[in-house]
Amino acid sequence: MNKVYLTLEAKNELEARLKLLKVEGRADMADKIRQAREYGDLSENAEYDIAKEEQAKMEAEIIDIEAKLANYEIIEENVKSDVVVLGSQVTLLDKSTDEKDTYMIVGSHESDPMEHKLSNESPIGRQLMGKKVKDTVIVDTTSIGGIKSEFVIVKLG
Repeated sequence: MNKVYLTLEAKNELEARLKLLKVEGRADMADKIRQAREYGDLSENAEYDIAKEEQAKMEAEIIDIEAKLANYEIIEENVKSDVVVLGSQVTLLDKSTDEKDTYMIVGSHESDPMEHKLSNESPIGRQLMGKKVKDTVIVDTTSIGGIKSEFVIVKLG
C-alpha cells in the first residue's frame, strides 16, 4: 500500500473514528442483528439482511482506517519552502477570472476543495508540486468534462 499522507488533525480524527466504530459501532450492530433475528425465519428476514449489510460496510470501514493508520506519514502544516510541497499554503491567481484563492496541499485522504484543501494527487495538486512563486501551471481537465485552467502561484507559506 502507498503511503497515506495525513495532518496530525486528520490522524487524530481517524483514530477517534476507529475507536468509535470498534467500541460503539460493533456493539450497536450486534444489537441490531440480535433484534433482527427475533423476527423469525432468516431466509425471509429483510431486517436481518439489512443489518448484515450494514455490519459488512462498517467492518470494511474499520479495515480501511486500520490500513491507513498502519502506513501513514504526518505532514507538517504551513511548511516554509521555496517550492510547493505537502503541507504548503499556496495562493493562486486564476488567470481566467483574476481571482486569488489560498489552498493547503494535503494527502488524498484529506482533500476537500470546499475547505481549500487540495490533494497532491489531484490534477492541480500534481501540477503545483515542486513549483515556485511566479510559476504558471496549466491544468487540463477537459478529458473528464472539465476545462483548461491557468494559474499563477503568487504566494507560498
